[in-house]
Amino acid sequence: MTQKNIFPETEKSGNDKKKRAKNRRLSLIHFFRDVAFILISVVSAGFGLKGFLLPNSFIDGGVTGISLLTSETTGISLSLLIVAINLPFLILGFSQIGKQFAFKSILAIIGLALTVHFLPYPVITSDKLLIAVFGGFFLGVGIGTAIRGGAVIDGTEVLAIYISKKTGVTIGDIILVFNIIIFLFGAYILSVEIALYAILTYLAASKTVDFIIEGVEEYTGITIISEQSEHIRRMITGELGRGVTLYSGKGGYGDKEQDLKPINILFTVVTRLEITRLRREIDKIDGEAFIIMNSIKDTKGGMIKKRPLEK
Repeated sequence: MTQKNIFPETEKSGNDKKKRAKNRRLSLIHFFRDVAFILISVVSAGFGLKGFLLPNSFIDGGVTGISLLTSETTGISLSLLIVAINLPFLILGFSQIGKQFAFKSILAIIGLALTVHFLPYPVITSDKLLIAVFGGFFLGVGIGTAIRGGAVIDGTEVLAIYISKKTGVTIGDIILVFNIIIFLFGAYILSVEIALYAILTYLAASKTVDFIIEGVEEYTGITIISEQSEHIRRMITGELGRGVTLYSGKGGYGDKEQDLKPINILFTVVTRLEITRLRREIDKIDGEAFIIMNSIKDTKGGMIKKRPLEK
């Protein structure tokens, strides 16, 4: 004989408390993981700059390259330039991606500036090829781990995402154009040889970033299979402001047709800077959700641009 619970409100309250406690634990784990990624990012990028590039007047692409060129020609502290030049991009990131991303990025960039200013790194080598390759490698580790932690230490990627949404030009092409301009200035201000080595530094850094973030491109297609598909759909459209496509499917585990449960399959497209937050929110709703990620070179049409959320 099955005994019915005569206090359903008490049972529901207990389940809510367990869910809140689980969400708090997940949030704490994700917080410490992101902090660890950002700390690794700051230390690695600082090592690439002070251990290789700075002592030999080498440059890189992006905001780091602009800061190095400006510091070399004006004598202004590199630490101040890293923060000042990144600031407009972070303001743009606040409006385009979110306040959590902007806050983490501010902490990461300030941490990098303090590391470059105060931490005494040893000068590793004076061989130009080693400087270009390994300076780019450690910078790439820094950029990649910052992205894994939900932040950036170089704001040009944020601007590239914004311009891509407005014009349809791919993010990779926009970043390439930025860096070509920086390298041309480097050839004029410093020397053609340094600019050529800077291209090697950029290639080493970009390949390392791809490796660190497991080959995730600018846009990533996310397929989500979960029994909590409706809750996840509302989270994606309501909190992330992204469009979602639903496919009707059936769970394939079972011997008989009647054992196959109907299920909604979700598909959405996000930028790689939003993957960390999306996975975290899905874990809060359904830690057993099956998630598939596919690299996407480019997109056209649909709700790729974030929909403004209602206040």
